[in-house]
Amino acid sequence: MSEQTAHFFVDEAGDLTLFGRRGKSLLGTEGVSKCFMVGVASIPDPVALKNELGALRRDLLDDGYLKQVYSMCLAAGKTAKFFHAKDDCPEVRREVYKLLARHDIKVQVAIRRKHRLLGEARMRQHLRNPNVIYDDLVKSLFKRCLHKADQNVITFARRGKSAREEALRQAIRRAQDNFKRDVGIASQRPTQIIPLAPSDSHGLQAIDYFLWAIQRLYEKGEDRYFRFLAPQFRLIMDFDDTRNGKSYGRWYNDGDPLTKEKMMPVEG
Repeated sequence: MSEQTAHFFVDEAGDLTLFGRRGKSLLGTEGVSKCFMVGVASIPDPVALKNELGALRRDLLDDGYLKQVYSMCLAAGKTAKFFHAKDDCPEVRREVYKLLARHDIKVQVAIRRKHRLLGEARMRQHLRNPNVIYDDLVKSLFKRCLHKADQNVITFARRGKSAREEALRQAIRRAQDNFKRDVGIASQRPTQIIPLAPSDSHGLQAIDYFLWAIQRLYEKGEDRYFRFLAPQFRLIMDFDDTRNGKSYGRWYNDGDPLTKEKMMPVEG
């Protein structure tokens, strides 16, 4: 019997900008996000997805209707190079979303609301380090993911100039340790961590599109992109929605899916 390999692709949406000069809050400033999210896509057949997204991009580049769109020009270094939801024009975005909806992609997202992070960072200095928040969300995302296959391959979008492989390995190990502590089942499967630029990974381009959809919902209250892909969002952890009095926030899953009506409005 051949070994099973689980393939995961991890990216982020929003930023972790909290303070400006003299510790002044930058929340509400133009270009500063209201939330920070980390998402992971489980993709059973990343090769098939790569082939289909590659074929789609070639078809779109040959489409005479899109020839004059700046993002489609090679000189722009955008859609002509790789898919990126923020930069792609609406016609391209529609085709990518239709393709992603045909694949058996399962997505989990961990969300922090920055008005809450701001208060925590004022009391706990180490939270001013963006890597601390990022790694904590990674740990939460992978706590229940790494025991199902014989081995795991996790592709992370590079963050800035540093690949940070060792810090990510530590976050994954903590996720495995927490799972063993809580459930009593060891999950130390062989796990490979690969940092890549999104232009080098179609799986990272896919999770970027999923994150853009939920980011539009949280940042702008616009849910049409999210609703289209909603069945593929299997777990959404909104850690700062504590309306129910639970310290870990509001978690949405298949039995209780996220909708715009259920979501707590975002401050900032």
